[in-house]
Amino acid sequence: MRQRERRRKRKIIIASIAGTALLLAAVYFGMVMYFDSHFFFRTKINGWKVGGMDLKKAEKKAGDGVEDYLLTVFDRDGEKHHIYGQDIGCKYVPDGSVEKLLEGQNPFRWIFAVFEPEEGEVPVTMEYEEDLISGAVAGMDCFQEGNIVEPENAEIKLGEDGYYIEPEEMGTHMVFEKVLAKVKQAVSAGDSEVSLGDEDYINPEITQTDSVVTNAMDRINGYENAQITYEIKDYEEKLLKEQIRGFIQVGEDYSVSLKDDEIEKYVQTLASTYNTYADVRSFQTSSGDTVEIGGGDYGWIVNKPKEAEQIKADLEAGVPVSREPVYSQRPFAEGKNDIGNTYIEIDYTKQHLWYYEDGNLVTETDVVTGNISRNNGSPDGVFKIVYKESPAVLKGEDYESDVTYFMPFAYNVGIHDASWRNGKFGGDIYKHSGSHGCINAPLEVAAALYERVKVGTPVVAFYREAVELSAENAKISNAFSYTDPEKKDEEQKANE
Repeated sequence: MRQRERRRKRKIIIASIAGTALLLAAVYFGMVMYFDSHFFFRTKINGWKVGGMDLKKAEKKAGDGVEDYLLTVFDRDGEKHHIYGQDIGCKYVPDGSVEKLLEGQNPFRWIFAVFEPEEGEVPVTMEYEEDLISGAVAGMDCFQEGNIVEPENAEIKLGEDGYYIEPEEMGTHMVFEKVLAKVKQAVSAGDSEVSLGDEDYINPEITQTDSVVTNAMDRINGYENAQITYEIKDYEEKLLKEQIRGFIQVGEDYSVSLKDDEIEKYVQTLASTYNTYADVRSFQTSSGDTVEIGGGDYGWIVNKPKEAEQIKADLEAGVPVSREPVYSQRPFAEGKNDIGNTYIEIDYTKQHLWYYEDGNLVTETDVVTGNISRNNGSPDGVFKIVYKESPAVLKGEDYESDVTYFMPFAYNVGIHDASWRNGKFGGDIYKHSGSHGCINAPLEVAAALYERVKVGTPVVAFYREAVELSAENAKISNAFSYTDPEKKDEEQKANE
């Protein structure tokens, strides 16, 4: 009996265990079948709990909050602009991502998910209303007229310290179509933010790094580097960077050129400063006093057209130079005292001539000069020996004279011997029996002068009293005391 009872109990236990196992197996496989179409318990998608939900419910849950959708648009300056889902008629449109998560779920592992919850992320793909999204983008504050800053090209400007590049202004003018396209793409993908770049803007055509700008600056710098130091004795004259800047002209197309008119103004200043042609000079006479004498044709003359061309050539070369101005006439001596200490002095009032070499008196003599009473007064001023001729024939309207030595200095007026004077010179001879304007000198003095005087030697000729010269030679030679007869008559009539 006992043995039978034990067998019976054993059978009951085995049957119970078998039943329990079958029950558990049934539950397990039942859950496997369930989770083949449902998400494991404790599963989250995009932070939303979808445990135990089938695909339809899970997709709906994943799209929860679409009405609160917010797209943040970052412009290239980092400023934020917003697009609200409710303003563009947003609706969630599943793209199969939730289904893929479900398909990727192994239902036989459902029991492990109880202890190890699963989380997934899927894009919240959406659809929108075309008119609404276009209006929302157009309504962003960055597209409001008052907030739009147009782009500006880089510029080359002249400041206190010289030329410099003003960087381009990128501006804030966005291209609506490009921004709209990026917003649509971001909304469709369910993105929470989108960043705009240079490609979404109207940008400057020329930037500070473009070759057209850098080449222009290189050209400007080349001009400025070409400083000119003028070699002018007793003076210091430089064409410096600051002055050169005034010559430079930059076009709207970044072309760099030189202003001819400004260069010409500078050259005129140069000429006005250093030209000594016909200047009034204080001259210390051999008699020991000082006279003021101007006129004549002696002195420095800057060749303005050629100097302007040389300046432009120097600037184009782009390197510092040291040179003389381009002269069309040079005096016999350099420096402030361009008469120097080798010259001929003629005192018409005292009827005397002196010749100095290197400050030493070589010869002197009494002379006979132009007849003042017959309007043949010799031209006064600072002149130069133009040429020397031996022998020579002097011709006038009513005379012809042969001389051995002739040294003209004022048009057709010069120093020469005068055998017809029979050795009589000086005194008041010139007042009643003077020449037609030339300086008559003894033969031996004329010979000495002809032998030693060089072409270009200064001739300083002056009166000690006021005279009026109206002869043609006085006019042409720019005599200091020349008086235009017509103007004199006009003045007299005006005074009357």
